Amino acid sequence: MRTYTALINPISGGGRALSRWRPISDALAARGIHVKVEMTRSQQHAVEAAAAAAQRGDVVIAVGGDGLVRDVAAGVLPAGATMAIVPGGRGNDLARKLELPADPHRLAAMIAGGVVRRLDVIDAGGHVALGNLYVGVDSVANEAINNNRWLPGLLVYRLAPIGAVLRWKAAEYTLTEDGSARTVRLHTVVVANSGSYGHGLKIVPSAELDDGLLHVLTVADGPRRKVIEFMSQAKTGKHVENSTVAIRTVTQVTISADRPIPVYVDGDYLCELPVTVTVRRSALDMLAPQA
Repeated sequence: MRTYTALINPISGGGRALSRWRPISDALAARGIHVKVEMTRSQQHAVEAAAAAAQRGDVVIAVGGDGLVRDVAAGVLPAGATMAIVPGGRGNDLARKLELPADPHRLAAMIAGGVVRRLDVIDAGGHVALGNLYVGVDSVANEAINNNRWLPGLLVYRLAPIGAVLRWKAAEYTLTEDGSARTVRLHTVVVANSGSYGHGLKIVPSAELDDGLLHVLTVADGPRRKVIEFMSQAKTGKHVENSTVAIRTVTQVTISADRPIPVYVDGDYLCELPVTVTVRRSALDMLAPQA
């Protein structure tokens, strides 16, 4: 019989993660399932608490946003344990990609008896992520999003990219993909596992969580209005038809640039360039609906 630990980020979604968890906890209790609950205090604490629960053999439930999901995955991976997600953040893009049920009773049923999917994991210099790594105008926009947590999620996710584009100047990047290097002037680089971020934007529609590949999207230098248009088209994935957009599939990519640029992964700052990204195929067990 499965045992469970829920790690809840009390500030996710403007403090809504706990209220999101309560009806699911009640539904699990009605099934006779007791869940140990722990509030996370920091990123390090979330990783350590997830690791401790995984070593006990628990299914570890991340109750929060994509950042907490990433931290729980980092703790669960070394133990080879299983995790689940209760989306309680602002973006919840990985939950959307996995098509997790919105109804609390259906989500509880999935956690109690759902199938295990084996997902790929991004490894960026020893740091793991499930969704996407991005550099350029997107990472600058993410910085603005994180500095304005008091704004409603959908509003800030739409305004921040526009503000970032108005201040941005394309950089010269060198991308070394599976050993082959190229230098090109770009607005942004996205290394995708899920391909979804920004509160539902389909940034890299071709990306799959279990295909063993990194989908590298680049946006070439061009007029700012084209970049703003790109963000609008990304709601449906139509932006990939733009002549400035290219997608390649690789298993490893190293990104550097002609100036310091922040690297963001699943909503949080990771480092400054350069960064090397690889894919760890079928590395993580996740409770989710059937693919």
